[in-house]
Amino acid sequence: MSDCCSTNVNQVTFMRRDEIKARQLPNELNQLPVAVIGGGPVGMAAAAHLVVKGEPFILFEAGNEIAGNIANWSHVRLFSPWQYNIDKAAKSLLEASGWTAPNDDVLPTGGELIEQYLRPVSQLVQIQPHIHYNAKVIAISRKGLSKVKTLGRDKLPFVIHVEVNGDRKTFEAKAIIDASGTWSQPNPANSEGVWTSDELALSDQITYGIPDVTGKHKDQFKGKRVLVVGSGHSAINSLLDLERLKEEAPETEIVWIIRKANLRDVYGGQENDSLQERGTLGIRIEKMVENGNVEVYTSFNIDTFSKNENTISVEGHQYGKIARIDGIQEIISNTGSRPDLDFLREVRTDIESSIESVHSLAPLIDPNIHSCGTVRPHGEKELRQPEHNLYIVGAKSYGRAPTSLMATGYEQVRSVVAALTGDWEAATKVELDLPETGVCSTGNLLNSSNVVVGKTAECCGGAVLNEKRVSVSAPTNSSCCS
Repeated sequence: MSDCCSTNVNQVTFMRRDEIKARQLPNELNQLPVAVIGGGPVGMAAAAHLVVKGEPFILFEAGNEIAGNIANWSHVRLFSPWQYNIDKAAKSLLEASGWTAPNDDVLPTGGELIEQYLRPVSQLVQIQPHIHYNAKVIAISRKGLSKVKTLGRDKLPFVIHVEVNGDRKTFEAKAIIDASGTWSQPNPANSEGVWTSDELALSDQITYGIPDVTGKHKDQFKGKRVLVVGSGHSAINSLLDLERLKEEAPETEIVWIIRKANLRDVYGGQENDSLQERGTLGIRIEKMVENGNVEVYTSFNIDTFSKNENTISVEGHQYGKIARIDGIQEIISNTGSRPDLDFLREVRTDIESSIESVHSLAPLIDPNIHSCGTVRPHGEKELRQPEHNLYIVGAKSYGRAPTSLMATGYEQVRSVVAALTGDWEAATKVELDLPETGVCSTGNLLNSSNVVVGKTAECCGGAVLNEKRVSVSAPTNSSCCS
């Protein structure tokens, strides 16, 4: 008999001990905390819901302060007012500590979001001791098992490998809520989505994100020929800031590249948008174009960059022909961002291949299909991964689709935390009431079986109504930076 099929008393004893240990492990597992990755709005909301449920947790924030990513665009004003930016569980904890909520109708900047809401949440006595700063998660695994091993993995703790202030540490957890977002992983300006050597070589002249053009970064752009790449709200913010800079320094030149063929697709709902500031962005950028304050290239796809002394030439194709733009001195790339999936490599995930979102959300938010990201009510059931007790939430759950809203993330984590604590009734009851964007048309809402279950007031922003006319969901749109 071969060794692989043989057995002996010692082996049987060893197997029985392992079986006993395996049966005991779930109880040990329950003593471990839930790990939250990311200290932005959705990660902090997850922490608040865990506190309310009496569930232990640890939270890892890669920055040296809370909401490190938001700190990078602290000067930008959100187009959603406070009423859509504060999680209910966090609000209840804050108010119990004596905090006074900001005016619901006021539009905060990113900095105000941190100072008036997120930092106070992080300083709550129930939350502060459990936050690890400068803690970058670099890998997640199951204790003692690789990704390929199936038997018994759901009874084992997660091991989180974290780089804390430069030192590698490991932590164990019974569940993972990945709210790490996408902001720190910008897409390249290259239309193929690949980081090329020519783009990387221009790192000192390309800014990814929304620079403070009229503030601390003014000298970088003042009086220069500046190219903005992108068609979302981040790009519009950059362009409008450059227009203000041009009023101060008329020699400043503004060039705008978008991949869309029609500028109307960029302007959005304008006067019909329920969020006035979001609609105003579309109105202002249209006026900027009409006034000739920006040189616009539509349907332009960037292929390569080349440098000639201090200026950059951008080559690409436009309407099927080779195109070239010369004399660029600075580039602001606002082409969206992508999720960091590398640290999830040793756990089992179900990620849609094209937009890298949670698989069940992809048909509802794919920009190839939807111009504005309609999404049915979704929570724990849609967000759960093949790896037991692993959830991807917030902007990261949408992958490369730039349509997530903070309020959507808050409802996601409320449902997930309810499930993790055994409150399945609360986990399955998902409710959202979000503002209309003023674009798209009225239509039927279909469930997963293609049965009409409601109507959308506007497919990109109207609340989804059930048969009792109760708002059960609404589509999502980026809070400021798509």
